[in-house]
Order: sequence, then C-alpha cells, then structure tokens
Amino acid sequence: MKVITIKQPFASLIANGIKEYEFRTWKTKYRGEILIHAGKGIDKKAMEKFEKYNLDYFTGCIIAKANLTDCVLVDDNVRKMLDKKESLVYSGVIEDTNWNGYGFKLENIEKIEPIKINGKLGLWDYNYKKGE
Repeated sequence: MKVITIKQPFASLIANGIKEYEFRTWKTKYRGEILIHAGKGIDKKAMEKFEKYNLDYFTGCIIAKANLTDCVLVDDNVRKMLDKKESLVYSGVIEDTNWNGYGFKLENIEKIEPIKINGKLGLWDYNYKKGE
C-alpha cells in the first residue's frame, strides 16, 4: 500500500479527521488507499497553534489509513474553499498566496494502531496487513 510521511502535528490532524487535505509542491496521479505516516519531524510553531485539539502526537510510525481521491492545484478558488472548511488548519496555505502546490484530498480517514517504521520521501510502499 502507498504511504505518505507527514510532520506532526499535521499527521495527527489528518488521523483525527480534522485535516482532509495534505499539501505538496508535486502532484500525483495515484488514487486509492494510502497510509499516513507521522514522521519524526515536528513543527513546533504549529504544535502550539493546534494545542486546543488536545491530540496524541506519535512520531516515526504509521497512524492512519485513508483514500487519496483527488489532487488539486491550489489556486484562489481552492483557498476560498479551505477557508470555509477549516480556516485555522489550512491558514498557512490560505494566507501564502505565493505558494504554488497541490492538495491531496483524503477521504474515509481512520486511525489505526501505530506501526513503528522509518519514513521516506514521496509516496512509498509498505506491505500493510489489517490488524498488524
């Protein structure tokens, strides 16, 4: 199964269904099941920003499963949609109008029992067996 490594607190925001889009400077044609890996990197400023959610922040492990259903170019229309959806969570992308990239739409997000593993760049493969 494909996996994407994401810094904390963003991986936990996704695992808890708060964040439905993950952003990258590159696009993907991949659609289908994807695992969410919480990398060892932590964005300390963002951790403070999202304190109110009171989430668990695992690092260095796969923490959720989802379906990657779309990859959209982030433009003014997407920024407006994100602002209506969850302005705090997407504030970085909404406010930085010079940032050019893509939003990976994640649906059917579900937490899984954390699986310790080192992450990788890009989309990578992991032989996931449910209940592992």
